[in-house]
Amino acid sequence: MQTIPINSDRLLSDLRELRKIGGVGSGVVRPAFSDYDMEARYWLKKRFEDAHLDTTIDGVGNVLGRSRKIGTSILLGSHSDTQPEGGWLDGALGVIYGLEVARALHEYDNTSQLSVDVVSWQDEESNFLSCLGSRSWCGTLNPDLEKLAVSREGEKLEHALKRVGLDNTPRLKIEKNRYLGYLEAHIEQGCYLEEANEKIGIVTAIVGIRAFIISFKGEQNHAGTTTMKRRKDAATAMFETAYRINNQFPSLANETTVWTIGNATVEPGASSIVPGAAELTLQFRDQDERILDSLEEEVRKIVSEIENKTEIKVDVRPGREVIRPSKMDSSFQKHLSKAAQAITPNAWRYMPSAAGHDPMVIHEKLPCGMLFIPSIRGISHNFDEDSHEEDIVLGCEVLTSAVASILMSE
Repeated sequence: MQTIPINSDRLLSDLRELRKIGGVGSGVVRPAFSDYDMEARYWLKKRFEDAHLDTTIDGVGNVLGRSRKIGTSILLGSHSDTQPEGGWLDGALGVIYGLEVARALHEYDNTSQLSVDVVSWQDEESNFLSCLGSRSWCGTLNPDLEKLAVSREGEKLEHALKRVGLDNTPRLKIEKNRYLGYLEAHIEQGCYLEEANEKIGIVTAIVGIRAFIISFKGEQNHAGTTTMKRRKDAATAMFETAYRINNQFPSLANETTVWTIGNATVEPGASSIVPGAAELTLQFRDQDERILDSLEEEVRKIVSEIENKTEIKVDVRPGREVIRPSKMDSSFQKHLSKAAQAITPNAWRYMPSAAGHDPMVIHEKLPCGMLFIPSIRGISHNFDEDSHEEDIVLGCEVLTSAVASILMSE
């Protein structure tokens, strides 16, 4: 495995400069189509152009820099929009990695002929619509969903596009014949790597996600005069459901399976009233579709048993669209693992991504791969999000060498 030198000072400088756009304290507030988001996109356009990439901001805000070199290319990138209170590396790391890889390969004699394109996708963080940019590029953006899309502040996507001057701008579409595939680097957003004192995670799959809203309908009544035997207490049924989920899921799960009861409500919510209605939200994630099937089956079994032994009506409905597990390309995993072993021997692992990323959209159209670097204390979607500088540099070195290996093996 040939190790390709990068300019670490330039890499870190660009990350710090991007951090300043929308910077708040140690974090960043740069949600999709905000003034700071668009400022960042025009800043990236200039940086891409300085790296000899022909660059376009398309009709949904994607920033795509295309190599002028002859031959099949590889696409690198991530997103530059953030959560309402975001960290400085979530998404930005992968975009600036892509830029530095393109520059480093161009400047190194043995790789100067290799073609690398770089992208910053729009709205991965779902201010209007999750993975808006990559869905548009792949041709999988549902027009009906686009018409209904509104921001957290209630602005329609259609209005936002007009406001930033993109409503009449063409939208870029995937060119399958141009690309070998897509690679994205990202902070882990968890603590597996840090706790194991490992430097690189090579993603095997992005987990699938299923979510449900479980509603309980009983009978509202007086808390003093309604005997325990006569009660149709919706809250008690909800609490039992939550208890059984947390007790029965572990036997069906593996060590990376996660589930969350993220919200619960009781109506009318008064201490002297037997609750007539209750509702909870449930989400679970795993990279194995069979485990997801088993967990969903268990939920329906629990609900059925509670309905049968009480007079509570329980309804289970989807809380969001089903996201299926996304397998990363095995060949890309091999190139990444060889680069990791050459640069940081025995300090890397294969692992799933427990968070969603644009490759879960793109993998249906192109081979995809992902690389993780450690997150300090596993913190992300938070102003305290951070990674050690030496880990940032090392991750880019691994990605650069892996990209060179992929392109030179063709």
